[in-house]
Amino acid sequence: MPGLIIARVTQPYLEIPPAEPRRSAVWAVLVEILQTALIATLLFLAVNLVTARIRVEGSSMEPSLHDGEMVVVNRLAYRWSEPGRGDIIVFRFPLDPARRFIKRVIGLPGDMVEARAGLVYVNGAPLDEPYIAAPPRYDGTWQVEPGQLFVLGDNRNNSSDSQNWGPLPLDEVIGKAVLVYWPLPDVGVIPHYTLVAAAEE
Repeated sequence: MPGLIIARVTQPYLEIPPAEPRRSAVWAVLVEILQTALIATLLFLAVNLVTARIRVEGSSMEPSLHDGEMVVVNRLAYRWSEPGRGDIIVFRFPLDPARRFIKRVIGLPGDMVEARAGLVYVNGAPLDEPYIAAPPRYDGTWQVEPGQLFVLGDNRNNSSDSQNWGPLPLDEVIGKAVLVYWPLPDVGVIPHYTLVAAAEE
């Protein structure tokens, strides 16, 4: 038709940013993985500096601890203090340092420990020991020298401990047993007993 002007409407040009190069995406993923691995490694090292984990083997600590239980050990418990009577400790076995033992501290440096007539005495005072499996069927007297501990298993008549191989050098102590974390039915804090009957002379 004369005088009719037809105008073509065009869409404005949209500028689409270029996609991020594939190499950048891969690099970002690698950096994230490395950061996660570094954090995990640092946490693992920190936990292992502060704690240790051991598996109870045998029945020497019955009824307090059972064969197969997994125990957390506080490595720093004795960094600024000494073990106390009644503590359950983990240590390197003096006759074979590659082995780890777990026992209860009975005598401290300077103590005189005696087993007689089914009771254990420290410095002449009988210990009240509700945690043992049965009264000891052995007799003996032991002087604990400076730098040593006297340790016994709670299953007194089925335990390799200080009444067999003598006092434990303090240098062999790894830490204090504080928690059972496996198996799940046994999870809990390990009870602590202060053997107050054994007063210092």
